[in-house]
Order: sequence, then structure tokens, then C-alpha cells
Amino acid sequence: MEFFASLGRAFVSADAIWMWAILAAQIVSLAIIIERAYALYVDRKDNQKQLAKVLADDIRSGNIDKALKKAESMSKSQPLGTVAAAGIQAALDLGGKEEIQMKMDEVLLEESSRVEKRIGFLAMFANVATLMGLLGTITGLIHSFAGIANANAAEKATILSQGISLAMNTTAYGLIVAVPALIMYSVLQNRATRLTEDLNKAALNLFIQLSFHNEAVPLKKKTTLK
Repeated sequence: MEFFASLGRAFVSADAIWMWAILAAQIVSLAIIIERAYALYVDRKDNQKQLAKVLADDIRSGNIDKALKKAESMSKSQPLGTVAAAGIQAALDLGGKEEIQMKMDEVLLEESSRVEKRIGFLAMFANVATLMGLLGTITGLIHSFAGIANANAAEKATILSQGISLAMNTTAYGLIVAVPALIMYSVLQNRATRLTEDLNKAALNLFIQLSFHNEAVPLKKKTTLK
């Protein structure tokens, strides 16, 4: 409890500006952690490969229009739906393998950036909190040594020890903010990588199916027109 009381006193010390700056970094990093954790663990599931099988069955059977409708419906909640719809639409427009791949890659890049957005800021805020803690300690020590210049010998030790104690609190608080931010950065980055890999594998499976059956699509459309 004494440690937390000491941190509280540091917020009203002469160098409290650094404590408040670290607090601001902590609030922002916590907001990012909560938002990204919800987005990556609640909104997104690593089930894209299973969803790809549903669309692949329709593509193999030549029901390309049905597959497109399913993909468009799926796109409301699943990123694979958006990627698949782009590829299937390119196939319906009689595009070749290169066009299908470019359309799917374009959407894949956008979906991957959505998964990884703001995660990198956690590492930045962790480093900033640590550096601000060190800077606060250094400025606090400077003030402490300057304060004992005109003090008598009996008071110097007390003033110096109190000043050093308050100054070290900024480093401690900076590390308190930095450690959880770095841990969550690694956890969220790992989750984002897993989701991206799952989506890429599912998209690759659909691309293979579309490429293999692409020539059958215009034939099926001609037959339907007849």
C-alpha cells in the first residue's frame, strides 16, 4: 500500500507533469487493448476455412450465381464473404485467373489491414511510457540536487532521499504502463496473424476452385441463355 501511496504523492509533486503524461498513455493503451481484444476475439473467428468449403461446393457444382449470393450475404459478418464475392464476380465477368487473383488480393490486403490496425500503437505507447518515466526521474533528480544546494547539512539527506523517492516513482509508473501494453501487443499481434493466415488459406482455396472451374462458368451461362 505504501508503494501506491507514494505513486499518489508523485502526482502532486513538482514533476507531476510526467506522471500525468504517463497516465494519458495508459488510458489510450487500455482503450486500444479493449477495442482490439473485442474486435479480434469476439467479432472475428478463425473459421474462414470452414466457411470456404460451403462456397467451394457451389463453385465445383457450377452454381456460381448461388455462390455469389452466399458470399454477398456472408460479407455482412465475415471477411471471407467480401473476398469471395470479389473473386466470384470477376469469374462471372469472364475474367481470367490473373484478374480473379488481383481482385481477391486487393480485398485481402484491405481486410488484413483492418485486422492489424492500431495494434502497433501499443508497442509505441509502451516505449513512450518507459521513456517518459526515465525523463521524469532525471528531471526529478535534477530538482532534488538543486534543492539541497542552500539547505543545511542536517536537512540535505532528508530532502535528497525524499526527492529521489518521488523521482523514481515516474520510472516505476512508466514500467507499470509499459509491461501490460507490451504483453497485450504480443497477444493481439499473434491473434491478428492467426486470423490473417486463416483468411489467406480460405481465399487461396476459393481461388483454386474458381481458377479450375473458371472455363466452365461462361459455358454454363451460354447453356442457360439457350
